Amino acid sequence: MGNILYPPPRPQSVGEILDSAFRIFRATLLKCLPYSFLGVIVGHLTTFYDLAIGHPVVPTTLRARPTHDPLWWILLVVATFAVTTLTNAVLLRQYALATGRPVATGTELSTGARRVPGVLLIAILMTLAVVATFIPVFLVASLMSIGLSTAPSPAVIWAIVGLCVLALIPASWALIRWVCAVPVYLLTDRGPVASMSHSWQLTSGNFWRLSVIYAVGIALIIVLYVLSGVIGAVIALLLARGDVAVITATSAVVVTLLGAVVTPFYSALVLAVFGDVAVRREGADLAQRLSAPAR
Repeated sequence: MGNILYPPPRPQSVGEILDSAFRIFRATLLKCLPYSFLGVIVGHLTTFYDLAIGHPVVPTTLRARPTHDPLWWILLVVATFAVTTLTNAVLLRQYALATGRPVATGTELSTGARRVPGVLLIAILMTLAVVATFIPVFLVASLMSIGLSTAPSPAVIWAIVGLCVLALIPASWALIRWVCAVPVYLLTDRGPVASMSHSWQLTSGNFWRLSVIYAVGIALIIVLYVLSGVIGAVIALLLARGDVAVITATSAVVVTLLGAVVTPFYSALVLAVFGDVAVRREGADLAQRLSAPAR
């Protein structure tokens, strides 16, 4: 594959960015699926353990999980580290393929593993920033609830809902401004905090464009999951022959495996967005800035 997919030769429109994401996704999907499938499997280590010890598999809540079991927590840490490593490797492989570089599994995995702490730090800082935007909502909701001896009235409930919706505006703004932090961190020599700062600079003045792009991307991901659910249900009905338990298990397995295509798609979208905002801010220097291999 020649250097025809990344970086873009010029700033792109919303449609062109989405088209670039799809081209990167199509061109790299098969070579990224091993990482993605393995990530899906490893990500369910705690579920496999719950099944092995006969613990009921229910939606993840600390109360429902065997919190007293140290092995469960060890598996959770291992799964988190492994899934983050493999997700990093997907983006690194897509970048190599899109720029015409040869893929190197050992380098991708080792680099992905070394960058796990930084990626998790970025995720934690972004989560804290989002939570901070909801602090005024919590305070107002607490003040409105003080003195109420009965259940909150519909007016109070709707007021709290309205405040939550308003809080989503600064939360989404912060997420959009930092949306390029991870690719900056993985593909350059910047540290986690410096990557977040650089992402903030790159995305300046692009909030609405990026909001539209990611809204479309999220909608497509939802469609992918719906389609995987339909395919999973059809396969389960064909194989299970009326056994409800087998239908449920088969459908869940198929949906999970088909969901592995979501990671390469989202990674391709992030890479396409990063390429566009970098070209807008850095112009012809982009290729030189990214030419050095990630360490």
